[in-house]
Amino acid sequence: MVELEVTGTTVTVRVTGTHRVLALREHVTFDLRNVACVTSAPVDLRPPWVRAPGTFFPGVIAAGIFRGKGRKEFWDTRFGGQGVLIELQGADFTRLVVDVADPDTVMRQLRHAAAA
Repeated sequence: MVELEVTGTTVTVRVTGTHRVLALREHVTFDLRNVACVTSAPVDLRPPWVRAPGTFFPGVIAAGIFRGKGRKEFWDTRFGGQGVLIELQGADFTRLVVDVADPDTVMRQLRHAAAA
């Protein structure tokens, strides 16, 4: 699971607990102007095939950086319905799929901050 923090125009996604080891990353940052779309992540969504670096057990967990054709994505999800999908443009990552404690609140917070 992750925690999202919006400071000014910067969003910081902090990886918590043992997921830091599985994702091999402590945080991801991006600018609000790079947010193209924020939605709930479908439970059956799967990451691109190339994992570099990270952890993937189908249907159990995806944590780390995944790459596909023209895509670089950060994932930290257990596929349990708590995921938020953040599409980015012009940032280091093209997509983030992360589990949060309250998806509706996080989506509302990001949409409101990006619109401001």
